[in-house]
Amino acid sequence: MGEHRITGRVHSLETFGLVDGPGVRFVIFMQGCRMRCQYCHNPETWRMDDGEEWTAEELFDKAYRYKNYWKQDGGITVSGGEPLLQLEFVTEFFRLAKEKGVHTTLDTSGHTFSTVPDYLEKFDVLMQYTDLFMLDIKEMDEEKHRKLTAQSNCDIMALAQYLSDHGKTMWVRHVLVPGLTDEEDGLVALKRFLDRLKTVERTEILPYHTLGEMKWNDLGMPYPLAGVPMPADHEVKRAEELLGIKRG
Repeated sequence: MGEHRITGRVHSLETFGLVDGPGVRFVIFMQGCRMRCQYCHNPETWRMDDGEEWTAEELFDKAYRYKNYWKQDGGITVSGGEPLLQLEFVTEFFRLAKEKGVHTTLDTSGHTFSTVPDYLEKFDVLMQYTDLFMLDIKEMDEEKHRKLTAQSNCDIMALAQYLSDHGKTMWVRHVLVPGLTDEEDGLVALKRFLDRLKTVERTEILPYHTLGEMKWNDLGMPYPLAGVPMPADHEVKRAEELLGIKRG
C-alpha cells in the first residue's frame, strides 16, 4: 500500500503578502468557511468543494521557492476561508515548514475551535507548529455576532483564552464597519476581554472596505451592506483609542 498523503483544498496563493503577519509572507488562502460575514470580501471561499487540491508536500515545496524573499522576519501564512476546517492538512504543512525553520502564521476567525478532548489533541499538535495566531474578533455581543456572521462567537472566545493560557502569541484584529461593529459598548467590551489575555502582542483595527461587493454581485448574491460607507479616519482613530491602540 502507498503512503497516505494528506491533501487540502486551496482557494488561491499570494507570493508576496505584506499584511498577513510579520515581514514578507507567502500566503495560502484555504477553501471553505462556515461563517457568513456580511462584509466578507472572499465569499467565493465559502464552499468546501471548490478550490484546487494540493498535498502538504507539494504546497510547501511551492512556497519554499520564495524563501530568499522572507529575510529574517518573514515566512508563511495560512489564511482562508477558515483554515481550521482543514486542521490536519494545515498541521502537516506547518510541520514541514518548521522542519526548515520557517516562521508560521495562522490567520483564523477561530470558528470551529472546540474544547472536546479529541479535537484539542489535534489542535495541540497544530499549536506546536504555529508561531503566530492572527485572530479576527468580529463582535463581542453573542446576538450581534450571530446576526453579523450567522454563527456563535463562543468558540472564538474559547480559542483566544486557550491560546493565552498556553503562551501562544496572538495578533487580534477587528473589522470596523460604521453602524455595525463600531459601537462604543462593543469596543469597550473587546478591550476588557483583550486585557485579560496574556499573549496579545498586537491589536489592529481593519477599516471596512467595499471591495467585496463586486464579488457578491458576480456570484448572484445580494450584498448585505450595500450603501454602507467606509469609516472615516476620525472614526478609525476613535476606535483605536477605545482599544488602547497607539499609532506609530
